[in-house]
Amino acid sequence: MQQLYYDLHLHSCLSPCGDDESTPGNIVGMAVVKGLQVIALTDHNTCKNCPAFLKIAKDFGITAIPGMELTTAEEVHVVCLFPTLEDALAFDAYVEPRILPIPNKPDKWGNQIIIDENDEPCGTFDTLLISATDISFDAVYDLLERFHGVMIPAHIEKSTFSLIANLGFVPPDSKFKCFELKNMGRLHEIVNANPILKKCNVITDSDAHQIDLINEPVNTILAEENSVQAVLAALTRPVTGI
Repeated sequence: MQQLYYDLHLHSCLSPCGDDESTPGNIVGMAVVKGLQVIALTDHNTCKNCPAFLKIAKDFGITAIPGMELTTAEEVHVVCLFPTLEDALAFDAYVEPRILPIPNKPDKWGNQIIIDENDEPCGTFDTLLISATDISFDAVYDLLERFHGVMIPAHIEKSTFSLIANLGFVPPDSKFKCFELKNMGRLHEIVNANPILKKCNVITDSDAHQIDLINEPVNTILAEENSVQAVLAALTRPVTGI
C-alpha cells in the first residue's frame, strides 16, 4: 500500500470562475512543483479540458484523473471521477445537452477557454457552465455507474452548492461511498449529524480555481499503487465506520 499526496478537485480556465492562467499545463506544473502525486481536473459540467490535462500529466509523470464537478437539478455540486478519458468524454456528451441553455457572458461570469494538448487556447464554450443540469441528485450514482464513474458529493458542509445546504440532509438511501469536506475539522460533527456517512470514505480538496491555491502535499490517500484505478478503488472501498 502507498500513501499518495492528492488533490482531486481542481478547476481550469474552462470553468467560468477559474482563472484564465489555470491551463491544464499550469495546473500540472504547479502540482509537480508542490509534490502532489495524484490530481483530478473537475471543471463545472464539462470534461473538455481533460484530454490536454491527461496528456500533459503523462509527460510530467504525475497520475491524473479525468473528472467533472456536476451541478445537479437541485444545484448540489458532485465531483465525478472516471477511470478513463473515454468514460469522461462519454459522460461529458451526456451532460452537455442537459445544462440549462443560458449563454455565457464572459464579462459577467468569466471566460470558458478550451485548451489543446500543447496548452494553447483552441476554442471557447458558449453555454454557461455553472448553471444547473436537469440531472437530479438521487439519479447521479446509478447514472455514473453507466460511465464507470465515482460519485463524490462536494464540500458537503459548505453553505452553498452542497448536499446538506441545498437538500437540508443526507438522503438515508444514498449509495455514494465517498464524500468531500472542505474543513476536515468538522468531520465528526457532520458524521454524527448524518450517520449514513459513517459507511463512507472522506477526502478533502482545494477546489482551486487558481493554480497557487492548489493544495500543498498534506493530504494522503492509501492505495495499492499509484494509478488511476487504484485511487478510485481506494475511494470506494468498504468502510466499517469513521
